[in-house]
Amino acid sequence: MNGHFDVVSTIYDRVIGKPYRESLHDLLRLPTDTWLLDAGGGTGRVAAYLRPHVGRLVVSDRSVNMLKEAHKKGELLTVRAVSETLPFPDAFFGRILVVDSLHHFDDQHRALGELLRVLAPGGRLVIEEPDISLLSVKIVALLEKLFLMGSRFLRAADIIDIFRDYGLSASLAERGHHRLWVVVDK
Repeated sequence: MNGHFDVVSTIYDRVIGKPYRESLHDLLRLPTDTWLLDAGGGTGRVAAYLRPHVGRLVVSDRSVNMLKEAHKKGELLTVRAVSETLPFPDAFFGRILVVDSLHHFDDQHRALGELLRVLAPGGRLVIEEPDISLLSVKIVALLEKLFLMGSRFLRAADIIDIFRDYGLSASLAERGHHRLWVVVDK
C-alpha cells in the first residue's frame, strides 16, 4: 500500500480535490486550542484547512513522499508512523481525525485502539470514510483491490462495533457525498 501513495504523492491533492471541511469543522467542534492529530493524513490536504482552528496540528502517515508534500504546506508537524503503533504519549491529542484512510490501515481494530490511547479524556475522534454501502464506492473498492492496495472498507456499523469493543459509544454523525462520518467522544 505504501508504494502506491509514494508514487502519486505529487498529484494526490489535485486528483482527490478539496475536503468537505464544513462537516469536519463542525464534527471536530472547532475551533479549539488543543492538539489535533490527522492520522493517515498524507499530504496534509485536510490538515492545512483545519490548521488555523486548532492549537497545534500533527499529520502522521506511513508514506514519506506524502509527508514531504504535507511539509510544503507549512505549519504542519509531520511524523512518519503507522496508526497501529503511534509514537505519541497517552492522552496527548484533544482531537483526532482520520479522513479517507481507515480502509488503508493494516489492522483497523488495533489502529482505532491506538488512536483512542492517544486521545485525551474529553477529546473527540472523527472518521470520514467512503460509504461502502453505495455502488460507486464498491466500484472504487474493487479497483483498489485490482491495484493490490490492500484496502478493506468497513460499514459504519462495523466501525461503531470496534469502538464498542473498546468500551466507547460511537455514532454515525452524517452521511453524504459518497462518504460517512463516525464520531466518538472519550
